[in-house]
Parts: sequence; structure tokens; C-alpha cells
Amino acid sequence: MDFIAGYRPPAPAGEHHLPLPTQTHFNRIILLFLSAIGGIFSGWLVYTFASEAKGHGTDAAIDSYHRKGGFIRGRVPIIKTIASAITLTTGGSGGREGPIAQIGAGFGSFLATRLNLSDREQRIMMAAGIGAGVGSIFRAPLAGPYLPPKFCTETRSLNQR
Repeated sequence: MDFIAGYRPPAPAGEHHLPLPTQTHFNRIILLFLSAIGGIFSGWLVYTFASEAKGHGTDAAIDSYHRKGGFIRGRVPIIKTIASAITLTTGGSGGREGPIAQIGAGFGSFLATRLNLSDREQRIMMAAGIGAGVGSIFRAPLAGPYLPPKFCTETRSLNQR
């Protein structure tokens, strides 16, 4: 947005901009079209290559945990990473927490699939991926392993079987 439209949004508290600002003059029309083009391209990418990467990500990760034995196709975290980067850098409305939860879950599931782990272990790897992603996005490595109650309830019921 800075390079093309001359708009540099404020950084979140405690974070700093890495590159120096460009000398591009602010242009509202280009900013409007940049967001629209980014959204169209991101949507096309997701619906063409990995439709389960749509949305904010946490719902798909929870659904995979409960209904698919923790399995997420290997292309989902890659497509989600690219689509989220396009959406966020072109000014689209989105957060960082949902996508990183699905990306972390996808990489955990991918690793568990490659290691031929059981469904239970695959779910654990997926949950660990979510915790690692959330912990990294907030720069709080010890707080990331907290899982939502939906995950904890399912894990307790699996341990009792």
C-alpha cells in the first residue's frame, strides 16, 4: 500500500515499521482499486486451489480437528499463507490470528501425515501447530499452548476412550 498508493497504516503498539517509507504521494483511488484487486486475486486463489482455506481460518481448523481426524491437505497452509499475505498487504479487512491458526494447524497436520501418526497423534500435532502459530503472532511463546475450550473438551474425551 505504501509503494503503490502512498498509504502507510500505523503500526500496532510495540511494533515498528521495518522498511523506510517511500516517497509516493497518497492516492485514494489507487488505494481503493488496490484493495479490490487484492481481494479478487486472493479469493480466486483460495477458491481455485484450496477452498477449505476460505474465511478466517479458525473454524476450518476446528472442523478438521473434530470431523476429519486432524487431517488438512498439504496445500492449504501454503495457499492460506499466500492469500492472507495478499489480503493484508493490499489493505483488505482481515486479522493475523485466524490465518496463522489455520496455517499452523496445516503444517502440524502435514508433519503428522508424513510421519504416519495415528488420528489422535495427528490431532495433537494439529493443536500444537495452532498453539505455535498463535504464540508466535503475539510474541508470547508460553501463552500460545492455551487452546480454546472446544479443543480441550475433545482431547479429554479422546483420552478417556
